[in-house]
Amino acid sequence: MWETPIIVTLILFNIIFIAFIGAIVVFIKEYKKKKKLHIGEIASKEESHKKELLQTQIEIQTQTMQYIGQEIHDNIGQKLTLASLYAQQVIYENKSPELNESIVGINMIINQSLQDLRQLSKSLTDDSIKENSLSFLLEKECKKVNDLKQCNVQFSNDATVELASYQIKSILYRITQEFLQNSIKHAKCNNIFVSLDKVDDSAIEFILKDDGIGFDTQNKDFKGIGLKNIRKRAELIGASIAIESEINVGTTITLKIPLK
Repeated sequence: MWETPIIVTLILFNIIFIAFIGAIVVFIKEYKKKKKLHIGEIASKEESHKKELLQTQIEIQTQTMQYIGQEIHDNIGQKLTLASLYAQQVIYENKSPELNESIVGINMIINQSLQDLRQLSKSLTDDSIKENSLSFLLEKECKKVNDLKQCNVQFSNDATVELASYQIKSILYRITQEFLQNSIKHAKCNNIFVSLDKVDDSAIEFILKDDGIGFDTQNKDFKGIGLKNIRKRAELIGASIAIESEINVGTTITLKIPLK
């Protein structure tokens, strides 16, 4: 007679206990789901903030470079022009041939400096990165190095690679300039290879390679060839970077840039 109520009570207790455990499991799953969504939202906001920061940084850099270029043209350039005119006047008025030769030499240095400053001013103020394709910019930069006849630079690119992003174009262009300059100055190379290829619809591969003296990548104290600058620039556009180098063989830098 007492067994039936006890059995019913046990069954009800088990049902309530199972329901309680089920509710806890559901609660934990919902909590994990919401936590995951929250983390995703934070990551998305951080990525968005990073892009906005990059955009602002590049805009400030561009404006600063344009300001410096204009200042070089309007201020320093005018002063050097005036100095050149004074030197010419002194040459005209001075009657000492020996002194005139020295003044002519000084005037030549002033005029050469003025020409270099004008070229620098033009490079800082023009919008060539915005107006031209990355392939055009890289090919032009490689040609400049070839014209120096210090080493041979070969450029190859995939015709299907099209980049509209000013940020990516600007950073890859500056990385190329950094690598070319350091390969010529420090690597003592004979050949430099630059290639731009499309991996798939989601990424492009950018390779810079020289056959110079190389360096020990395991040496933690190594601070040469501007690798720190290249790494920082690659990080700004979310690119992965691999640096390989071997003594007396050369250095290869490979970047994979996501297309978003």
